[in-house]
Amino acid sequence: MSIEVTQAPMAATPAPAHGADLVTPVVRHRFRGNPWRRPVFLEGFTWLYLAWSLIPIAIAVVFSFNNGKSVSTWQGFSTRWYWGSHSESVFQNPIFRGAIQQTVKLGISVTILTLIIGVAFGIGIHRWRSKTSIGFNFVMVFSYVVPELIFATALFFVFTQLFTGISLGTAAEILGLITWNISWPAIIVMARLNAIGPSYEEAAADLGCTRFQAIRRVLLPMLMPAIFASAVLIFATTIDDFVIVDLLSSNAATQPMSVLIYSSTHGGQSGPQLNALATIMLVMSLVAATVGLLGYRWITRGERGANREDALTTIAGM
Repeated sequence: MSIEVTQAPMAATPAPAHGADLVTPVVRHRFRGNPWRRPVFLEGFTWLYLAWSLIPIAIAVVFSFNNGKSVSTWQGFSTRWYWGSHSESVFQNPIFRGAIQQTVKLGISVTILTLIIGVAFGIGIHRWRSKTSIGFNFVMVFSYVVPELIFATALFFVFTQLFTGISLGTAAEILGLITWNISWPAIIVMARLNAIGPSYEEAAADLGCTRFQAIRRVLLPMLMPAIFASAVLIFATTIDDFVIVDLLSSNAATQPMSVLIYSSTHGGQSGPQLNALATIMLVMSLVAATVGLLGYRWITRGERGANREDALTTIAGM
């Protein structure tokens, strides 16, 4: 007699669906929520920081148009602190008007001279390959390493004890600000030179240009975005500088707006005139930043289009 043993068929184990290994971590960390959700906390913290930073400035600007002399009680709208009174308006009072003129003078002169020296310095350091060039590279980060107070104090002793031919005043302020801000154009120009490479100058040399012609007709036009950005940074830094110009100014006639505002506030004086003067400084900085942004976008409009076309070409070829 034969006995047949029938084996019950085993239930087929279903194959794991595609991406099933990702289900468990998602379920496990479900309490964390969607990692791609809107960052509400970060947005709220950003708005809180902006409010904390901008509200005091907005209050100072608003009270510069206060009709009364109070800096805490609104007494009506008026522009008397800007124009209208010979002794109280900042544009008519000789002391305030002189501070505005000194600030503009320093901003323009320091920007022009620093650009000329800094751009040449950046090009020279970029092409200088020797052991001694390492030490001169340190000069480019000089203003980022040395505290400004120590730097200004050293310049004060230089102009009062060493180079006595240059007395304290506008000339000393210009030289000090140039030395302090020269790293801006040098570093930005060197970054631009590293980005464009030497191929354009080599092509110009192959076409018969001299070294000076290659720099003037090829290199400098390609460096214009870096030069323009450097000019905006230098101007904005100069009109807001306080430590260097405070130590190197000789009298009230050579004090810019920053020094006048600090000395008046430190002496116990306050009022809408100082708010108006601070508002003028703020407007100058905002105008410089706006001009810099629009100018830089206009100068680099062709580069953005070329980069976009290169990106589309690369994507299409993939």
